[in-house]
Amino acid sequence: MASEDEVKKCKIIIVGAGMSGLSAATHLVKNNMTDFIVLEARKRIGGRIISIEVESHRVELGANWIHGVLGNPMYEMAMSHGLIDIVNIPKPHKVVAATEDGKQVPFQLLQEIYEAYSCFLHRCEEYFLCQYEPPAGITSVGEHIALEMEMYLEGMEGEARRIRRLIFDCLLKRETCISGCTSMADIDLLELGSYTELQGGNIALPAGYSSILEPVSRHLPVDSLLLDHGVATIDWTSSTETTLSDKVTTLSDKVTTLSDNDSDDSDRTVIGESETQSVGVRVTCENGATFVADHVICTIPLGVLKDRADKLFKPPLPEYKTESIERLLFGTVDKIFLAYERPFLNPDISEIMLLWDVEEDVDKDDLSQTWYKKIYSFSKVSETLLLGWVSGREAEYMESLPQQQVADTCTCILRKFLNDPFVPKPKLCVRTKWFGEPNTRGSYTAMAVGASQADIERIARPLYAHTRSRNHHAKPLVVFAGEHTHTNFYSTVHGAFLTGRSAAQTLLSAAVAHESQTQASVDEDEPTPNVVECDAADTTDLSSWIRGIALD
Repeated sequence: MASEDEVKKCKIIIVGAGMSGLSAATHLVKNNMTDFIVLEARKRIGGRIISIEVESHRVELGANWIHGVLGNPMYEMAMSHGLIDIVNIPKPHKVVAATEDGKQVPFQLLQEIYEAYSCFLHRCEEYFLCQYEPPAGITSVGEHIALEMEMYLEGMEGEARRIRRLIFDCLLKRETCISGCTSMADIDLLELGSYTELQGGNIALPAGYSSILEPVSRHLPVDSLLLDHGVATIDWTSSTETTLSDKVTTLSDKVTTLSDNDSDDSDRTVIGESETQSVGVRVTCENGATFVADHVICTIPLGVLKDRADKLFKPPLPEYKTESIERLLFGTVDKIFLAYERPFLNPDISEIMLLWDVEEDVDKDDLSQTWYKKIYSFSKVSETLLLGWVSGREAEYMESLPQQQVADTCTCILRKFLNDPFVPKPKLCVRTKWFGEPNTRGSYTAMAVGASQADIERIARPLYAHTRSRNHHAKPLVVFAGEHTHTNFYSTVHGAFLTGRSAAQTLLSAAVAHESQTQASVDEDEPTPNVVECDAADTTDLSSWIRGIALD
């Protein structure tokens, strides 16, 4: 354990240098707050944003696209720094769908089923948007779409029904990669529409998504970022002067601990503090380094919170937080890149959809026999580079296999669906392992059956210290950020960015409130109003801007 002389002190500690942590740090710098340290477990910044070079092409191992244009701070940042090629003409996207015996499905049939499936999905979203009641016993997106499919296929028989069903199944597998789950039966029907899709489509950055990390981190003080500093514990009852009691008080249990001027948030958790004590947070890293700060911005991913929140926080997080962490889903989505010496797919084809037959006699729990059937397509990154996606438990199993076995399995798949035994073996196979990555333990957040936006709000809620002075107020000790803390943009980089900025603003606003109350205690005849300045022009998300205003 580090001696008190070795403990480094600062105003704010930011845990994690992914997009939310970098966004928080940048917002602090813009507001002339530089007394902070960013602790990053990896030897690089970016978190789930990482681009690498494969066969002279930049490929994304993590975040793939900027999702939407209108109101997206990532798009605006990329545009303002010249990271988007506005004159780039996208290549035609021609998709073919093939069965296991190598027969291609007519494009008109593929288009018919895709349009029907899109209608099914939009109807699922309407339950949240319009507050409709679903059919009795239907709780998941998968169940609802299955019901719609049966109604659509009613009256069809034989091959016509079978082929249409295979296309529906393929589109559902694709949806599991978009949502981040094993099956769409995992996703809550009433909450599907809670995700807000920004208009403008998906935008790729020519130099790779990692190119956006430079403008978002360029203004950080040189000595503020500490890499290879994985956090072991966050002790949020520590004090820079004295150690407090470990007792945690929930406001719903002791309403009288807060004045009428404090928030009416009955689930807010606080620790007690006397007038003379200075409450801080002690953060200990896996390498033994120890830091003490007034506040912590925690951007630890939901997957890691699920895996070891009980070990990370002292005392443990309040029960309402741990229950919400448990309810939300943090699924795995992996990519498989295959690089070849020469092209072998028709130049006009950009993607081949894999219409896997459903084998009733196969044990679906034996992933060694079924994992590869979760790969719904192979798409071209270039003429000699293909990309396959796999999600859920099947992705987790794939991560356990030798790289060569994954490459050989993909070769067998392509030979079967293309009906071509001479499809070459790839000269290189690169696959991601997001579930096995200890600093993520998965890919991104989804609304599991039984979860809701309220769970995201509970996880995002700060942990407070309550000051019992004459003009007492609640002091945020730990503020949470990350894609899993945005109620509408969960699973996205722009959601992470906005929550990081919002977390930083929460601390800046608290500092202003503290100064105002200090002045009021000096001159009670002329109390200083609690005013927080918000730059609306610098805020593209209205909810984030509203959260930046302190109401007292």
